[in-house]
Amino acid sequence: MADNQPAQATQPPRPDPALKRLERFVGTWEVNGRTLDSEEDNISGRFAFQWLPGGFFLQQRTELNFAGYEVKGLEVIGYDPATDRFPSTVYSSMSGVPIPYEYDVQGDHVTIRTELNGGATYTGTFSKDGNSGSGGWRPDAGAGPGNVAYDITVTRVSSAGAATPHRATGSA
Repeated sequence: MADNQPAQATQPPRPDPALKRLERFVGTWEVNGRTLDSEEDNISGRFAFQWLPGGFFLQQRTELNFAGYEVKGLEVIGYDPATDRFPSTVYSSMSGVPIPYEYDVQGDHVTIRTELNGGATYTGTFSKDGNSGSGGWRPDAGAGPGNVAYDITVTRVSSAGAATPHRATGSA
C-alpha cells in the first residue's frame, strides 16, 4: 500500500496552564529582613527567577548574606498536576545534599514547605501590583538545626526575563 498521505506533524508538549501562577515571580528581587532574634536587619541579597527553555520549569538563583553567612543557591521549580502544587529542588552552597521544597501559590498568597531538619513553612503575600511582597519562615515545633525563624520583604528591581514561553507560544 502506497502512503501518499503527508506525515502528520507531532506537536511538542506544552507547559501546564497552572505554571502561569509562577509568572509573578519572574524577575530580580531585592531581599531584606531579619532573623527573629535580631533587632536589626541581618538578611540581604537578591533572588532572580527566570523560565528555563520550554517553559516547564522556573529557576531561581539566590545570593544572600544571611546573618553573616554568604549563601548562594539554585532552585528548579516545576508543577505536579496530581497535587496542584509546585515541587522544587534547591542546590545550596550551605548544604551538600539537594533540598526538596513544595510551593502552593493561590492568588497573592504563597506557601513554601520543606521537611528538611524537622520541617519549616514560609507564608507570604505579594502586593496587589505584584512588585513587592513579604512573609516569614517558621520552623516546625521540634525542628532541628538550620531551620531559623525569619521575616523578609522583597522588592522587584527588574522584570527581565518576564517574557515566558507561555506568552511566546500563545499556549494556555
